[in-house]
Amino acid sequence: MMVGMEGLRKELLRDIRALGKPGGNPAAQRYLGSPFPVLGLSSPQMQRIVRDFVRTHRDLDTNSVNGLVVSLWNEEPLEEKWAAISILGRYHKVWDAESWRIVDHWVDSAVGWGLCDALGSGPIADMAYRDPIRFREVLRWTRSKNFWRRRISTYAMRAFVRAGELDKPFVLLERLLHDGEFWVQRAVGTWLRECWKKDERRTAAFLRKHARGLPPVTITVATERAPKAFRQELRWSSKGKRNRRP
Repeated sequence: MMVGMEGLRKELLRDIRALGKPGGNPAAQRYLGSPFPVLGLSSPQMQRIVRDFVRTHRDLDTNSVNGLVVSLWNEEPLEEKWAAISILGRYHKVWDAESWRIVDHWVDSAVGWGLCDALGSGPIADMAYRDPIRFREVLRWTRSKNFWRRRISTYAMRAFVRAGELDKPFVLLERLLHDGEFWVQRAVGTWLRECWKKDERRTAAFLRKHARGLPPVTITVATERAPKAFRQELRWSSKGKRNRRP
């Protein structure tokens, strides 16, 4: 049975809205590419609100958590959607099949890199890491017509990459190497850069193997930690040319 879900929702909304700026923050909304209004809270403020809430309500059950986060996501401000993502992530011990259905549904209405990246690298990443079935579902997202879902699939590799387990991230990223959407190309570069931090040799080999046709933004972001000569090599190879050597 749900534990005072409406009271919990109002508690969070009160704390979030009390710190919002009068009139919100349109500049932040534009920067984040969000169709949802931004109240203007800082990341430390949001983290403190969620942390204090979880400390106060440690023993929420599955139905209470799922019901609460759905109600928060349905609020209009971006910060309240962020709170839904963060709270669901904090209560990972009570996740069930419905928790997955909730985040899968959220992906359909997630727009803008600020919201999509939080969702993908948050509970979706942990669910995909814990359950091979969920990973296979995320893998199918790479063929979605919704480019935000495709971008989210890359951020869902966060737990694998952080653990240094690169097999699955490489399988997924390979499917998106020649995606035509800028926001996906950049995300692919981001997670190849993170793979580079874990295994430079293997990531370099992967990039060399798939260099032909790689989008410029993918190369630029993926090679931020790489030597300049390697970056130039990829740029030439991506155009089907031999690398010029000094």
